[in-house]
Amino acid sequence: MQESLNQAKVFEMGTVVPANNITEDDFTVVSLNGKENEKIDTPKYSYWGSVAKKFLFSKITIFMLILMLVILLMSFIQPFFSGYSLSNVGNINDFKARYNWPSAKYWFGTDANGNSLFDAIWAGARTSISIGVIASLITEIIGVIIGSIWGVSKKVDRIMLEIYNVISNVPSLLIIIVLSYSFGNGFWNLIFAMTCTSWIGTAYFMRVQVMIMREREYNVASKTLGTPMRRIIIRNILPYLTSVIVTDISMALPSFISYEVFLSFLGVGLSQNVPSLGRLISQYSPYMTTYPYLFWLPVLVLALITISLYIIGQRLADASDPRTHM
Repeated sequence: MQESLNQAKVFEMGTVVPANNITEDDFTVVSLNGKENEKIDTPKYSYWGSVAKKFLFSKITIFMLILMLVILLMSFIQPFFSGYSLSNVGNINDFKARYNWPSAKYWFGTDANGNSLFDAIWAGARTSISIGVIASLITEIIGVIIGSIWGVSKKVDRIMLEIYNVISNVPSLLIIIVLSYSFGNGFWNLIFAMTCTSWIGTAYFMRVQVMIMREREYNVASKTLGTPMRRIIIRNILPYLTSVIVTDISMALPSFISYEVFLSFLGVGLSQNVPSLGRLISQYSPYMTTYPYLFWLPVLVLALITISLYIIGQRLADASDPRTHM
């Protein structure tokens, strides 16, 4: 047996080395790195990085995002340079400045007072977008907070269900019109009229989602171990409802802008000296056949705003769902 071991040969780097010629110098001590041994080879996961990657994957989303950024920049920057005002009638006696069709000098044409429609549209878009964003934020914040409490408290559930059953059976547009007439015209009065009862729908929607999430096994285990319900809602429930909240915002934002346009078309809500897309559409509707650009250009800008906001909101809601990151 010993002779066979001595005659054994070791193959190393393509060469044959007799077994009896092996020494300690032929071996290298390899050190062990505990951190490297515990390292996981799977790719590092980042939630918000995955959201951005999924959101920017579609070319349509990128196009709508660029379009929305251009509209926002024009709406909130251009009016500061134009100084547009509905009460400006300085060119009303200048017949050459009135009813000019879109051209290189007047991109969107001029109206009966000789004012640039380009300036009027972006000043009106700033008002409409501001109302939609502020009303949506107020509705979502109040709705999410009350809905989260509503979904875990039986006492609150009994009271809020009765309130919801009463308010939900009254048309929301009717409530907004009545409150607008009651409090008078004004920017903040209109926002109050829009958000006074609109949060109840968001709260009920969040209540249903929270009731579904609270029965998950890990939430039941956390409650059994004595974790406060407030911590369960903040840490275990609301982070998983991000996509649901974004979806609700994407639907509420165009809806509030449409409410403002409709109420301004009826002459309700905003003061007479405040420009908005709804007021422009109402003011120029008689010129639909004679000077159609006065009516259709504000309608076109309104359509671009609502469509782009809705598509961006829906794509962001899909991207914020962790199930789409696989």
